[in-house]
Amino acid sequence: MNANELFEKIRVKEVIGTLDINVNDITTDSRTAKEGSIFVASKGYTVDSHKFCQNVVDQGAKIIVVNHKQEINGDVTQIIVPDTLRVASLLAHTLFDYPSQKLDTFGVTGTNGKTSIATMIHLIFRGLGKGSAYLGTNGFQINEQKTKGANTTPETVSLTKKIKEAVDKKAEAMTMEVSSHGLALGRLRGVEFDVAIFSNLTQDHLDFHGTMEAYGHAKSLLFSQLGEDLSKEKYVVLNNDDGFSEYLASVTPFEIFSYGIDNEAQFMAKNIQESLQGVQFDFVTPVGTYHVQSPYVGKFNISNIMAAMIAVWSKGTDMEDIVRVVKSLEPVEGRLEVLDPSLPIDLIIDYAHTADGMNKLIDAVKPFVKQKLIFLVGMAGERDLTKTPEMGAVACRADYVIFTPDNPANDDPKMLTGELAKGATHDNYVEFDDRAEGIRHAIDVAEPGDTVVLASKGREPYQIMPGHVKVPHRDDLIGLEAAYKKFGGGPVED
Repeated sequence: MNANELFEKIRVKEVIGTLDINVNDITTDSRTAKEGSIFVASKGYTVDSHKFCQNVVDQGAKIIVVNHKQEINGDVTQIIVPDTLRVASLLAHTLFDYPSQKLDTFGVTGTNGKTSIATMIHLIFRGLGKGSAYLGTNGFQINEQKTKGANTTPETVSLTKKIKEAVDKKAEAMTMEVSSHGLALGRLRGVEFDVAIFSNLTQDHLDFHGTMEAYGHAKSLLFSQLGEDLSKEKYVVLNNDDGFSEYLASVTPFEIFSYGIDNEAQFMAKNIQESLQGVQFDFVTPVGTYHVQSPYVGKFNISNIMAAMIAVWSKGTDMEDIVRVVKSLEPVEGRLEVLDPSLPIDLIIDYAHTADGMNKLIDAVKPFVKQKLIFLVGMAGERDLTKTPEMGAVACRADYVIFTPDNPANDDPKMLTGELAKGATHDNYVEFDDRAEGIRHAIDVAEPGDTVVLASKGREPYQIMPGHVKVPHRDDLIGLEAAYKKFGGGPVED
């Protein structure tokens, strides 16, 4: 596309140089800029990428978008605008021909459950034989092809490129976890969502948002940004067991489908039966009642699977077909995942990292604990510490508790475990500065028949250490290696 045409929609700009240049790419990552690229610089929290403008020119880029004039050697056109990332969204969607309009797009937001619901939607579509993409905490996936990602919601240009890739590879649907950070920072500008799904709202990320009101407002943007064009077929799926749904219902004009277990809703789970092998329930809906068998464990996963089923149904799939597929879905990685059932202990990993998430996790596991419940949890560094003592108190619902850091970054691991210990309601706990050592200790103290839960990281493949260096780490592999060493079995596979 000729840059003159591309930049027509940017009404206020200062152009230094010519726009009569053909472009085929746009990037906010200086390392990927090349001939044919537009490089968009921005001032982030830790890095101002304006300082890399000379690098991108040396790499062949002919156009840079900046918020002030740069002193640069070489043949380059500078476009000066007040808000570079806003312009990046406009340019990316235009250059790549509005890819989110070319498939059914599902956005899932909430404090807990985003990964599970989004993955379940993706797996249902795959079970139905439809091309599908997933983007979120567990990375980026088109059908069964997976790549890891750095953020739940990538920055605006990278996100648009991923949607385009899904379209190019014939995906009919794409499901995204929509983080409050991504919404507040404008990373989702221009994404045309068809269905917006809400799981729940509990305290988290106050280090970024400051207040629960601001956090809730950020979540609500997904629903308000569905727009007001009622000629479009869009839907909202809300959890009636969470009071924040009432507010979300007020910010969108589109049809709302409510689901619940404890509170009255249009779609409800009745006659629930639970085990560590999964759940069964009667799914009471406006289109009939269906007996659902699901491999996911816990009451909270009944909420999650209902949300996923409603979302898929809303875009025209028969509920009977969805129910059939749900019976044989594979596990959601790192979400109440039972590792190697052949072990004499129940070894479980989960991503729960808030008091509410931990409570739901323990509620799900406790009915099936045969002897002791051993619970390991970590606190992340450089985060809101006001939630930490409550997390410590919830962990103490277990018989034996292990406090560790979780991505300590530049915080003192001893301080993080100490904050958890402040909430302890019994003395049967220990603190470990090193999470891997804490995991090995959990296995060391476990006896046949015990249940060991490793919470807060799921299958996250790293620890963020001082200087924000990512060091390889896997709770599941460390736990299994220790368990096989003690009880026999194996081998561990990556």
